[in-house]
Amino acid sequence: MALPERKTDIGPPHYKQFMPPVIVNNYGKWKYHEVLSPSAMVHVAESGDKLWTVRVASPRILATDSIREICDISDKYCDGHLRFTTRNNVEFLISDEKNLEPIQVELKEKGFLSGGIGAGISNVVHTQGWVHCHGAATDASGLVKAMMDELVDYFTTKRLPNKLRLAVACCVNMCGAVHCSDIALVAVHTKVPTIDHEKVKNMCELPTVISSCPTRAISPDPAKKSVKIKEDKCMYCGNCFTVCPPINIKDPDRDGIAIVVGGKVSSLRTNPKFSKLVIPYISNEPPRWPKVVAAVKHIVEIYAENARKHERVGEWIERIGWEDFFKLTGIEFSHQCIDDFTFMRDTLRTSPTFKW
Repeated sequence: MALPERKTDIGPPHYKQFMPPVIVNNYGKWKYHEVLSPSAMVHVAESGDKLWTVRVASPRILATDSIREICDISDKYCDGHLRFTTRNNVEFLISDEKNLEPIQVELKEKGFLSGGIGAGISNVVHTQGWVHCHGAATDASGLVKAMMDELVDYFTTKRLPNKLRLAVACCVNMCGAVHCSDIALVAVHTKVPTIDHEKVKNMCELPTVISSCPTRAISPDPAKKSVKIKEDKCMYCGNCFTVCPPINIKDPDRDGIAIVVGGKVSSLRTNPKFSKLVIPYISNEPPRWPKVVAAVKHIVEIYAENARKHERVGEWIERIGWEDFFKLTGIEFSHQCIDDFTFMRDTLRTSPTFKW
């Protein structure tokens, strides 16, 4: 006789345990969905059952009280069913249409920002920034707040040719994986790390430090019982700083922001795309980062004016050509925008024509 399956705390519980009954009953049998407003949509099953979704923004780094408040609203209107999207939107899953309007009213009264569905800007996914990460080159949370204060209308009411995904990474290691977003900000260090040799030999394991460098720029320095860095190989990633704090990558005067555009995860219409660099460096200017915010807003507005319906940013750029993108936006093309990666031949234009 088989023993009953032992319950453990290893691994996540099965996702079907948390689905609303209407999803379980119609799993794989959905007919279509319809966007009702920038903050609400409805899914209709082949059986005629419906599920309404109301979406609100979240700051990603949430207080416990905020999470409890979200859960209380979900218990009141959704039988406790909600979900967080991959971009940290909060979605309330409503099985009874009579709760659709009351939940939207209460969310507004409690100060939640509704929107992000359909052809507009969704919640901004971002990394840790100065709040939590020791190697961050910018403050992700502050930058997102400053940016969305300017672009909030595209979340709540204004519509774009298609969905537009924004993202912020506080260093090039990108723990938030922003390289497939329509417009992304990537914070960059711009100097070779400084080495405190006395602390290195007492605090760090040299083999670990040497192996942490992806470009093999670090080698032993026996005379100092420390390490040395070959400057022309260093790409300022900060991996060495992560495993050995005396090798300091930070520089408040030189850390800044790069802007990449044109990425997407979706395979609808065209294949997924990596973002490409368009602005290599803008200096940090906390707390509001006016130059960075202005640059992002300008790209969004040019895209809104010139793209065709349903075109994502990368699809629009591929249609008009990167030359025209730089002309329309007025962004200066620089040598940093040229892909010189080892395997860059796959990204080069190989036809005899000037444009695709």
